[in-house]
Amino acid sequence: MKPEVMLAELEAAAAALSVKVSYEGLTASVGIGGLCRVKGQYRVIIDKRATAEERVSTLAGALSAFDTDRLDLPAKVREVLQMHRVRRAS
Repeated sequence: MKPEVMLAELEAAAAALSVKVSYEGLTASVGIGGLCRVKGQYRVIIDKRATAEERVSTLAGALSAFDTDRLDLPAKVREVLQMHRVRRAS
């Protein structure tokens, strides 16, 4: 699956989970981005200069913390989320 297609699927999953995704200019000290909670709302902030692959990795890593079983996701997206869950566990 192309990174742009994967990213669109992950963004749709985030919307279904009520997780806001935004692309902003981040400093090098912050990194590429990640999951945070602002005023009770989960949010994933990703550096707008990140490549499509980096965006996918950041968003998948953040969404791996959520229960996505009830979402209708392509098998490849589920694989990527599971890979990030395994990384979080180790």
